[in-house]
Amino acid sequence: MEDTDQPNDKTFTSTKTKKTMNKINNLLILIITVILLPSCSTAKKLTSGDTPEVKNVIYMIGDGMGLPAVYAAMTVSDYPLTLESATAIGLQKTYSSNSYITDSGAGGTALATGIKTKNGSIGMDPLGKPVNSILNIAEDNNLATGLICTSSLTDATPASFISHQQSRDSLEDIAKDFLKTDIDLFIGGGYYNFVKRKDGLNLADSLKMKGYEVDTSMNMILKSNARKIAGFIASLDPPFRLGGRGNMLPEATGKAINILKKNPKGFFLMIEGSQIDWAAHSNATDTLVDEVLDFDAAVGIALDFAKDEGHTLVVVTADHETGGVTITGGDMKNNTIQLDFSTKGHTAVMVPVYAFGPGSEKFTGIYDNTQLFQKILSTLGLSQTK
Repeated sequence: MEDTDQPNDKTFTSTKTKKTMNKINNLLILIITVILLPSCSTAKKLTSGDTPEVKNVIYMIGDGMGLPAVYAAMTVSDYPLTLESATAIGLQKTYSSNSYITDSGAGGTALATGIKTKNGSIGMDPLGKPVNSILNIAEDNNLATGLICTSSLTDATPASFISHQQSRDSLEDIAKDFLKTDIDLFIGGGYYNFVKRKDGLNLADSLKMKGYEVDTSMNMILKSNARKIAGFIASLDPPFRLGGRGNMLPEATGKAINILKKNPKGFFLMIEGSQIDWAAHSNATDTLVDEVLDFDAAVGIALDFAKDEGHTLVVVTADHETGGVTITGGDMKNNTIQLDFSTKGHTAVMVPVYAFGPGSEKFTGIYDNTQLFQKILSTLGLSQTK
């Protein structure tokens, strides 16, 4: 996707409070220690027998978010990012079944289902067989479920948790698949894929018949007292935060948690910061950094709840890196960053995994993207079959 509205400059400047190099150096030492020495005393302590039971999982995906994008956001931020407080950090490999460089369809499917598939496929294995996502399995086990994105709800990553289609471009078919689930809440763009369709169907009416309150603005969503919400914040794709989306992502995160936490058996919630990827595709430094900061604010909302509740695992990762982002300059004292980009597409580099809360020790090390599915299921005590 090309970003025609945002500047394409390579330097982001902030006038916020300065951070010291010592703090950053100490953080990098901690990151290296946790990744390379997962069997150290800290990890052993996390795996002790008194680890609380995990009832809830908040799975957060920064689409296209590589390590340079995260460090760029750290550099310009007034305060340490929430991601810096992760209790466990790992790296995951992103290749698909037919390409060293994945797209979001195959990447999202691997994260959602534990199956590598062909680029462009949604919720299917390489032979075209539908595969269950974590969200499907959570529903089968009577957990509450939710999905939030800053893209259209029919876009590749959110679709991978809901739909089973040979092509990520089958947007109207993906929208129909939302009616085949018992998901409690979903918030994102793409309203026209539900109501302005070639087949003439009005899926908003169908959602209402299934007990959903259909809301068409963030204001309506935040004011709602409904148990089941189909929330649409844009007819097609929402704008960048800098372009007018505002605080939708952290606000939607808080709203979803407040609804889903009412289920005594627990919940599964997927949250995607979709437009990190779009900014990187456009090689737009300021927009990229801002989208990472917005995503981190949503991580902060999730982590605040997890700390208070005590039985919630928060896992943050990416489906792939976008842009071939390289940090070529910057200034920690003045909170400035200079980025270069090697491509307007995706790359094959490993991407980070950050985990917080009980069970987080399982997410250290280097592993395949399919293993996140297995690690989350085992932490919840669930299996792939009911």
